[in-house]
Amino acid sequence: MSEGNVQDIHFYVLDTLADWEAAYALSILNTPIGTPLRRYRVVTVAERREPITTMAGLVVVPELTLDQLSPDASAMLVLVGAPSWETGGNGAALKKAGEFLRHGTPVAAICGATYGLARVGILDERKHTSNAPEYLTPSGYRGKANYVNERAVIDRNLITAGATGAIDFARQIFLALAYYPPRTIEAWYQLYRTGEPRYYAELMQAASPQ
Repeated sequence: MSEGNVQDIHFYVLDTLADWEAAYALSILNTPIGTPLRRYRVVTVAERREPITTMAGLVVVPELTLDQLSPDASAMLVLVGAPSWETGGNGAALKKAGEFLRHGTPVAAICGATYGLARVGILDERKHTSNAPEYLTPSGYRGKANYVNERAVIDRNLITAGATGAIDFARQIFLALAYYPPRTIEAWYQLYRTGEPRYYAELMQAASPQ
């Protein structure tokens, strides 16, 4: 539950989740650089309160179950890749994602999670991206005409990204949440995209209290 001016970002955790795909976004949201416009904390959510093991072998004990989660009590639902999206799993998470979007609460999905969204029709009418158009084809979805060949795309509160787009995924999440002013987000993005030191100085300046 959100406390004071701090809002909750809900991160769906599942066995063999791809650790790196939301790491840029969640680490900065939970532990900001400088002074953000809004404050968030990351809360883990799963189908059950049983520990899950990530692709990197990290063990995570979920804080909430999906049936306890309401769009009213969340700033965003984040879904990352894992093989089970492609084999018919995570039905409860997909149902919750649809509920969030109908409510107007943002959902951010990357890699295999986009396959799950495609499988249940959520990508049929929205601009989106993924690992490749061909990756989504076996899902049976009807949204191929809305596929955008970019690393991350946002359309009507839904952010999508491919497996190699973790930095772009984070950028779109920050923009959707108005987490920092656009100038700060762009400095952060360019620093992590290019590694050029000048962007570090820009980020520190932009993130400092005015």
